Amino acid sequence: MVEKSKTPLLDSIRDPADIREFSVKQLKQLARELRDDTVRSVSITGGHLGASLGVVELTVAIHHVFDTPRDRLIWDVGHQCYPHKILTGRRPRMHTLRMGGGLSGFTKRTESVYDPFGAAHSSTSISAGLGMAVARDLAGRTNHVICVIGDGAMTAGMAYEAMNNAGSMDSKLIVVLNDNDMSIAPPVGAMSAYLSRLISSKPFRTARHFAKEVAKKFPRKIEEAAAKVDEYARGMVTGGTLFEELGFYYVGPIDGHNLDHLLPVLKNLRDDKEPGPVLLHCVTEKGHGYKPAEASADKYHGVSKFDVITGKQEKPKSNAPSYTNVFAKALIAEAEADDRIVAITAAMPGGTGVDKFSERFPNRSFDVGIAEQHAVTFAGGLATEGYKPFAAIYSTFLQRAYDQVVHDIAIQSLPVRFAIDRAGYVGADGSTHCGAFDLPYLCTLPGFVVMACADEAELMHMTATAAVIDDRPSAVRYPRGEGIGIELPARGQVLEIGKGRIVREGTTVAILNLGARLQECLKAAETLAAMGLSATVADARFAKPLDHDLIRRLAREHEVLLTVEEGAVGGFAAHVLQFLANEGLLDNGLKVRVMTMPDRFLEQDKPETQYEQAAMKATHMVTSVLAALGRADEADPAVLAQLA
Repeated sequence: MVEKSKTPLLDSIRDPADIREFSVKQLKQLARELRDDTVRSVSITGGHLGASLGVVELTVAIHHVFDTPRDRLIWDVGHQCYPHKILTGRRPRMHTLRMGGGLSGFTKRTESVYDPFGAAHSSTSISAGLGMAVARDLAGRTNHVICVIGDGAMTAGMAYEAMNNAGSMDSKLIVVLNDNDMSIAPPVGAMSAYLSRLISSKPFRTARHFAKEVAKKFPRKIEEAAAKVDEYARGMVTGGTLFEELGFYYVGPIDGHNLDHLLPVLKNLRDDKEPGPVLLHCVTEKGHGYKPAEASADKYHGVSKFDVITGKQEKPKSNAPSYTNVFAKALIAEAEADDRIVAITAAMPGGTGVDKFSERFPNRSFDVGIAEQHAVTFAGGLATEGYKPFAAIYSTFLQRAYDQVVHDIAIQSLPVRFAIDRAGYVGADGSTHCGAFDLPYLCTLPGFVVMACADEAELMHMTATAAVIDDRPSAVRYPRGEGIGIELPARGQVLEIGKGRIVREGTTVAILNLGARLQECLKAAETLAAMGLSATVADARFAKPLDHDLIRRLAREHEVLLTVEEGAVGGFAAHVLQFLANEGLLDNGLKVRVMTMPDRFLEQDKPETQYEQAAMKATHMVTSVLAALGRADEADPAVLAQLA
């Protein structure tokens, strides 16, 4: 007997057009099936589950009401886009989510016509949506543009810059505020839903517009009185004064899990011909409909593979602590000895280890929301008053605050310490979260101290070093994932600024490493030794200031110098090469080779695969050295793999 499908409606859908004629009853069933399918898919691959579960009904309602992809639908950040992917023809590939050659964990223009704007960083949807709306108007088209943005993303200044701009224009734009923390909305219910439906209706908007125009014909006091009555009537049920002041027509709040409430309001907004932007405020719950997620503190925001029945995640036992946890340990140790140390994060306390610091020092820990620009300048203000701020921010997110790093910190030489997590490749999160550019963008700044740790003990030493640098800004970069498993000190030791170390002595080849590829450099040295080439391995520790004495020694005592860094072109190696050239150290035939990230974006994959694609493994180092020596014919991949 053939088992009956548990998702009969979902099985019949190839694209959103298939649900346009569904009844409300069918849509509710579809939402249940879609939620179950989302849970099943993410249980296989891992990913951002909680946010996706929170927007199941909203996803169904939007695709039912609007004519996507002709109507543009933009998901802010993209953490909540999995149900959207399932409904837009990508269901058969959901088992490849966040894997090499598979589906991205975020929306991606090259992946589907239903993804009009690639998203992975927060708070960009309204800006992009307004651009699309203006382009539509200029081209004389009539399609809709809908942006879905979470209340967390509304903590970023960019969202308000976009709203301020949109509010001053007549372009029709629909913004759906997905409020899943109840941080803005009062409780919602049937009365609120009824009033939202009324307020979004054409008769109400037309009458309101007519009343405003009539009031303008009367003396100023009467016009002001009419405006106050309107504001009071709407304020009793909506709480949307802020958005109205920004020029948006506010509707809500409504229950984002109730299709009986969502559908009529969305249809009203679709059919409304009034110009200008509209904000629909929906209250949802992260992890909604899946008990383990609802019960979890983070609502299963990001998960590894898990058991669907129990919700238990499959987390492999680690042989070493993560770099993030080591940073937290190091910072706590420094803060125990110095009460001027404070920690700052931009909505990523768990991702940066600041949550652990906060448990120990709640009054010295600050989560400023998704506001990296503010975080940096806030840290600068603390530094002016004698405190020692550590701003813990992912490399890729710190890019959003580069102007503040330059103008507010570097130019004033303020001793802000940047703890740069996720430096280098990040596996399943792909190109958008890859920390490729912090070395180029920080090493260009005068006075900055830029460090990169080779292992977890070095991270502790560099954190301790940053804590005592009181006359200029500094940064410590470290990768995602686990350390190499070495013994950790109770507290880090302060390093001499701008001094590297020799890890292995040799005579012919010098490998100058910066950062977490040191173990690969040592493997390469072993392979070269097996081929009769003695190799020195040095760990630069500092990208800025450079260890000039170390570089001179390596250049004078070796035939080949290979620099290795997990960063983009234009970083550490560029500064080393400039020094070598200006010192005349290239004049005596020194053969210099450079290993950086390639000049292209690598998509999501296993970290080891990304290193292979980037040609940053030990065998690639050996091949580079052999080529420099004119012995490229000896670089047989099979032989090298055997030696390694």
